[in-house]
Amino acid sequence: MNTFNVTTPRGRFPLGWLSRRELAFPGKVGFHQRRTQRPTRRVFQMPPRCSDTSNVLSVIRKIGNRIRSGDTTAQDVTKSYIDKLRVSDEVVGSFISVTADLALEQAKAVDDAFAAGIDPGPLAGIPFAIKDNICLSVAPTTAGSRLLQGHQAPYDAQTINALKASGAIIFGKTNLDEFGMGSTTESSAFRATRNPWDVSRVPGGSSGGSAAAVAAQQCAAAIGSDTGGSIRQPASFCGVVGLKPTYGLLPRHGLVAYASSFDCIGPLTSSVEDAAMILSVLCCHHISDDATLQNQSLTHNFHSALRNIKDMNCKPFAGRRFAMIKETLGSGVDKQVAESIIEGAKQMEELGAVVDVVSCPSFHLGLPAYYILALSEASSNLARYDSIRFGSKVTRSEGLGSEVKRRMLMGSYALSAGHSDAYYKRAQEARRIVEYDLALKLSIYDALITPAAPTPAYRANHKVTDPLLMFSGDMMTVNVNLSGLPAIVVRSGQVTTNDAQILPVGLQFIGRPFGEVDLLEIAHTFEVCTWDVMNCTWNFP
Repeated sequence: MNTFNVTTPRGRFPLGWLSRRELAFPGKVGFHQRRTQRPTRRVFQMPPRCSDTSNVLSVIRKIGNRIRSGDTTAQDVTKSYIDKLRVSDEVVGSFISVTADLALEQAKAVDDAFAAGIDPGPLAGIPFAIKDNICLSVAPTTAGSRLLQGHQAPYDAQTINALKASGAIIFGKTNLDEFGMGSTTESSAFRATRNPWDVSRVPGGSSGGSAAAVAAQQCAAAIGSDTGGSIRQPASFCGVVGLKPTYGLLPRHGLVAYASSFDCIGPLTSSVEDAAMILSVLCCHHISDDATLQNQSLTHNFHSALRNIKDMNCKPFAGRRFAMIKETLGSGVDKQVAESIIEGAKQMEELGAVVDVVSCPSFHLGLPAYYILALSEASSNLARYDSIRFGSKVTRSEGLGSEVKRRMLMGSYALSAGHSDAYYKRAQEARRIVEYDLALKLSIYDALITPAAPTPAYRANHKVTDPLLMFSGDMMTVNVNLSGLPAIVVRSGQVTTNDAQILPVGLQFIGRPFGEVDLLEIAHTFEVCTWDVMNCTWNFP
């Protein structure tokens, strides 16, 4: 197979590494001029009606339009989702607790408001599920741990307040790996969650319950948290959209801390448009918070940048430049996953984009640096759960699972006298190198492209007994958290396993800091313009 050269910021080199893996990367490559500055964004409002494809994908828009037009009511929508949840959750196991009665009360309040001529908000009547490490005053917040079983938060997280203020219906808390520590949602103290595409496989983690709930259509959207890929990896495994915002864009108030310098709250949805609408609501309603960047010049109308496909020309990506990171398509990455990502890049070129292949020499430093830093912070954060200040009346040895104990011990060791310089300090130095390398690439390109995970969803219990193998599954996502960058995962087709099982694959776009407007527009354009090619046979399980 012939190889060809690709222009990169550091010169030209042959793509023989792709040829040896029998992967072809067709299309024209090169440099285009930077795009012109975009106009000022509009104030928050429901976005205009989009294309037929957008309407099919946007569950929030479809439900909202039906409620506002009088075709249905918020109570009927809520009842239908609760009925579906009760049937499917016996197999999937997405939820830890369900507040059906309270959800129906919220839905009745929405219907009464519409009857009185009052619009309750842009998310009025939309059923939401919340990851069980986000505080909700009307339901237990357990973080998936027996140590917090029955713990009732005295307040709502700011994210919850924003959703309630927009008219959203909250009817349950979703399952997760204990304290968010895991990549399979199998380390929960209460139950294991399964992938709706194949219940013999994992949904990813730690927001696996939220991703599985959206994929199984048990809710219209869900809220999760992302420390090292906990939104994006489950989104890839379950075939949904997962958005990790820039660190500091959304407040962490009410989020049970795992690693405070990494933790982010974000949505899991059926479409990019839905994710943009939720992000607009979450940004518009949060109050001043020490953990949130207070920058009034930043727009909070992320959905207003999403163009109607009818207003796009045949080359909507013209003038945009993207880069695929070479290290994310080589050794350790499933061949079908790599092929799917390359096919997505090919479609972007046909839409007018320039897609280069670049090398990030520091990429391999991210995984070990992340786990040293995250576990060090976790050992400090979880010290409060001593069954005196927080926790049920059991000891930590009885109330904590093996994965949490392992990570706390590793973190304590990394911070111990005589070892902090050898581990923690060097990990912080590696973090700066990774951050600089990605920033350099993003100063040239509009976004970086990688797989969201090196493999499709794998069998349950496959990696539970091998922590290092589980850690390696985060290789595509942790560098984003180390750098505090925004990233979004969208569908990039499907693969077929050896046992003829069809599974989804996610493509990750990495954007510039606080560049969610551009990032969401890129992801939305990719989603609606490539749907008929990349996902023509797509159907939720």
